[in-house]
Amino acid sequence: MSHPVIKQTRANPRAVLGVLTERIMTSLPCPVTNNVQKRGNVGANVSACVFLSGKASMKQSGSTQTESDVSLGIPANTVMAYSLIELYVKCNGTFELCLIRNNGGFEKVWSKDEIEEDGIMDLRGDFAPNSPLNLNEELDKLSGHFQLLSALPVAKRSSLLQLLKTTMEDREAVSVLESVLDQTCDGETPDLGDLEESERETVQAILDLVDQCVGKDEDEFRSSLLSAVHLIVSAMDGMTDEGLSVLGSCCSPPVLQALQILVQHVAAGSGETLSLRDAGLAVLTEEEVFGRTESLFGHSKVTLKREDTLRTEMKDQPGYLPLVMSITVKGLASLV
Repeated sequence: MSHPVIKQTRANPRAVLGVLTERIMTSLPCPVTNNVQKRGNVGANVSACVFLSGKASMKQSGSTQTESDVSLGIPANTVMAYSLIELYVKCNGTFELCLIRNNGGFEKVWSKDEIEEDGIMDLRGDFAPNSPLNLNEELDKLSGHFQLLSALPVAKRSSLLQLLKTTMEDREAVSVLESVLDQTCDGETPDLGDLEESERETVQAILDLVDQCVGKDEDEFRSSLLSAVHLIVSAMDGMTDEGLSVLGSCCSPPVLQALQILVQHVAAGSGETLSLRDAGLAVLTEEEVFGRTESLFGHSKVTLKREDTLRTEMKDQPGYLPLVMSITVKGLASLV
């Protein structure tokens, strides 16, 4: 993992390593010829003559015909087509073959030292799974970001929530948005020209929405708002693919509010149970909603048990998955 090529590849959020499985090559030199014929009519007055390489002829009717040949020689042993399998590379150097396209890349891990004072996440380091984590303390440090988002006008919050929900549907789009926001927060002007059209539209819509929330001479507020949005997207990017996919189906206001209550309960770590009779948790009595919630927490190393009451329990060596899930949930819930 310390090889310069690996480090350079990991620095690009869209870069993926792959294994070449087959290729089609030329065994002999191959000439390719393209013959183009053009026909047209000649008017009565001709003021200039243009000479073309190739053949030209004119009939009595006034029509013309031009013909040109383009030849291309392809050397032997030239690769004409190939097939590859993407790799999902883990931080310990092991890797998995991805039989489904667009699932390759590098495992993202968290380091406690990489939670900066402003709460923005940097995904470039490694993290020891048994490192201690005070979830309540970490979330408390980030409360200013959530309060800033919740203070936005209702229409702006709703639009931003919808844009983030749309982004969640594509893991690559989340990574791209995180990279763009990271550059923007650093004062750089990201180049959106290389992005796919759908990604560019979503990124631009979020940046435009931030600008619409900021008045004149409010550069400091704009910077804080960008940091808050970046916080949510960074946390989304740190979630597992499965967890992010499930969360995308849990973005209705009642469900997000229930998830926020559960996150606060996990962070408190009191071990007390919750009553499903509470108004904020009533939506979890629906089997489908509870199933998605249980799956989301399970992919974040948190066990959710439901009997007459509701109990949450952190799994052994959870890493930072509970933290990134909690940040994402609280950030999205602040937009409701």
